[in-house]
Amino acid sequence: MENITTYQVLLAVCSLIVISYFFTVINRLTRIPSVLLLLGAGIFLRWLAPKFGIGFQISPGVVELLGTIGLIMIVLEAGLDLHVTRDRMPLIRNSFFSALVIFVLSTCVIAGLLTWWMPAAPLLHCVVYAIPLSIVSSAIVLPSVHHLSHEKKEFLIYEASFSDILGIMAFNFFTASLTVTIDATIWFGESLILAVLLSVLVCLALMWLLVRNRIQVKFFLVFAVLIIVYTGGKMLHLPSLITILIFGLVVNNWELLHWPLLQRIFPVAHVDDMARFLKSITAESSFLIRTFFFVIFGFQIDLAFLHDPEVWQLGSAIVAALLLLRFIYLRILHRYNLFPEMFYIPRGLITVLLFYKIPEFQKISNFNEGVLFFVILATGLILMAGSIFYRDEPVEMKVLEEEFDSEGARL
Repeated sequence: MENITTYQVLLAVCSLIVISYFFTVINRLTRIPSVLLLLGAGIFLRWLAPKFGIGFQISPGVVELLGTIGLIMIVLEAGLDLHVTRDRMPLIRNSFFSALVIFVLSTCVIAGLLTWWMPAAPLLHCVVYAIPLSIVSSAIVLPSVHHLSHEKKEFLIYEASFSDILGIMAFNFFTASLTVTIDATIWFGESLILAVLLSVLVCLALMWLLVRNRIQVKFFLVFAVLIIVYTGGKMLHLPSLITILIFGLVVNNWELLHWPLLQRIFPVAHVDDMARFLKSITAESSFLIRTFFFVIFGFQIDLAFLHDPEVWQLGSAIVAALLLLRFIYLRILHRYNLFPEMFYIPRGLITVLLFYKIPEFQKISNFNEGVLFFVILATGLILMAGSIFYRDEPVEMKVLEEEFDSEGARL
């Protein structure tokens, strides 16, 4: 194998960014999720590399590093996307309960499937493995809803964001100790309260850096502080992602705080200007992280797992359960529109990242990682199918349905 030069690395990195941009354009034109195209590019590069005599291994630590930064960006982006107003409260409430109920049911059913498939594995370990597979990936949903109506788009964005946050908190709880006890539950609740209190101080400090600081270099300083807060919180076993979420929510909803002192120190107009810049830089940074993460993850996927009957059987059972539970909740319990919301069940960055973070004492030795790859690819293809075949409803049809629903309500 020839030595790879610095110029070749720069060429490869910049080429991936350009290709990712074109994948985004293709997504707009064809509705094929750009993340699937990035995964496909990584798989293609894995196949192509030996043919050119290029052989190298990517450390799982690199994937974990990119995934951790991406996780922070996703939660921050979610907070910056959640605009809380009185007229949006029903939508926010519905999307929250959709994320919560489907996540809890999915975790229970997948844990049951894993326990049935691997009887020797402890139930708690199966729950830990089920949690990442039950989280909807906002990193895939957010770039894939541009063609939907405003209501559908907001519902799916809120739902995916809540799914990420709830799933991460549940994962942190179940991996914090060897057993789930009352003391562990009380400790987790206390850590949440402490994290919220610390969030107030962190938010004020970050707001000062962004609004009152006269030095031009400030936004990536804020990102650095957020990463320090996250890693420090993990070392202290605190749910530090709550701090990042609260910071995003506060910045995006500053006008709701009617405290005269804070409004004088941080005027709404200045905060709004800062929020627009922060959203733009967060979106750009998320684009970069998403590009490299999914290409590298695709490069690590060995398609030989498709020849394993166990992968097909268990993976298909998990995907079928995810679809069935989503159908039951959206159509029967919630009576929400079914198409294309039912097909938005992608698993992605957070699923992979949490799998890498499963503690050694909770690892299941005979779990086939091909199941993880299968579920990610299958749910991505399902999202693509729902996105491609969805067509906007005519205005007349929407009016008729609304009239029909109002008549039914009166009856």
